[in-house]
Amino acid sequence: MDGKIFDNDISKVVEADRAHVWHHLIQHKPFETADPRIIVEGRGMRVWDQKGKEHIDAVSGGVWTVNVGYGRERIANAVRDQLIKLPYFANTAGSIPGAIFAEQLIDKMPGMSRVYYTNSGSEANEKAFKMVRQIAHKRYGGKKHKILYRDRDYHGTTITTLSAGGQDERGAQYGPFTPGFIRVPHCLEYRAQWDLTGEEYGIAAANAIEEVILAEGPDTVGALCLEPVTAGGGVIVPPEGYWPRVQEICKKYDILLHIDEVVCGVGRTGTWFGYQHYGIEPDFVTMAKGVASGYAAIACCVTNEKVFDMFKDDATDPMNYFRDISTFGGCTAGPAAAIENMAIIEEEGLLDNTVKMGDYMLDQLKALQDKHKVIGDVRGKGLFLGVELVADRSTKEPVDEKLVQATAGDCNANGVIIGASNRAIPGFNNMLAYSPALIATKSDIDEIVTATDNALSKVFG
Repeated sequence: MDGKIFDNDISKVVEADRAHVWHHLIQHKPFETADPRIIVEGRGMRVWDQKGKEHIDAVSGGVWTVNVGYGRERIANAVRDQLIKLPYFANTAGSIPGAIFAEQLIDKMPGMSRVYYTNSGSEANEKAFKMVRQIAHKRYGGKKHKILYRDRDYHGTTITTLSAGGQDERGAQYGPFTPGFIRVPHCLEYRAQWDLTGEEYGIAAANAIEEVILAEGPDTVGALCLEPVTAGGGVIVPPEGYWPRVQEICKKYDILLHIDEVVCGVGRTGTWFGYQHYGIEPDFVTMAKGVASGYAAIACCVTNEKVFDMFKDDATDPMNYFRDISTFGGCTAGPAAAIENMAIIEEEGLLDNTVKMGDYMLDQLKALQDKHKVIGDVRGKGLFLGVELVADRSTKEPVDEKLVQATAGDCNANGVIIGASNRAIPGFNNMLAYSPALIATKSDIDEIVTATDNALSKVFG
């Protein structure tokens, strides 16, 4: 028999974790006296921890990732089969799953044409930023190099993606940052910056981008990077009028439009990609989390042919092409998993389910708003929803973030894992976040909403 035999004493695993694993986004001091949580198994929308406690997962793996739910044997089998045949070859050459998934993906993205494989959303965004910078040098003498990003948006954890991050607590203590990244205002109507509503507000928020462009100089701005629906910065769905005006501004000033779909991509909002709700035509689309639902690591930076052509217009110049590599962009497990993930979404009608269940969940959360004065706003698109908690509805003063964490903690204690904003927007870490798998049913949603209802009653009375 190959390998080692392990017993079933999970306490040894817990101790190994406590002694050696550096967890993400968490303070470890409490682990000196309390056990870290180990998630042992998942099926459908439910997971079990080391104590055997069952939880319904309302955040798809904690960070909007496991779109098709846990326990999908067909994805695991496809990955296994591919790994035996060929696990990896640097993407200087192609692979069968890489070519097949690229074709299938582009079929879902009219107007786009090329897929650059990477291993994470942060890296996918970095690739787009590098392409913009290289285009600036190739076409504009390096001048048109600035990249605009939006307040409250988030694009990754590397120093340069943090440089393009609109969540100041995410970037705190990690500077100095990469120069040439310029912030534009957010578009959250609930936290209005102008005395307008609806479409007029959306247009004003887009016009604020144009004001920044004019202040910086249009000949210095190469790209605008935006989430279609802001995720961790507040689950912000842009108002009507916003996206058409943004597109118009980008075309007017020859600015490349980069849409970050790391969270929204592959079904989360009820369309294949969030930008497709708005009829816009991006130059870059980046994606990661839901591409393979976490069954394998994969991310993509997708471009249109206009961008691609700029890197092969002079084959005699050895500096002309995109001189970049992503080591694990050559892994075949990612596209193999992504092919099956996409097939499951299509075969099971999960886009339609996301729209129906998203509408249902939005209505149920809004019903809670009638009951709990602490709920200031409920918003979202598809199965991507947020509840903003306020101490006073008239002033919209955010509640203390400790109370937000207590609400999420109570849900967790009662077997429902929801999200809560933290270390994002100073003074505004007051969001509860929900992103159940696209397979969610009404009974799943009822369980999630009931837990939230009970937690709000317990924490706020």
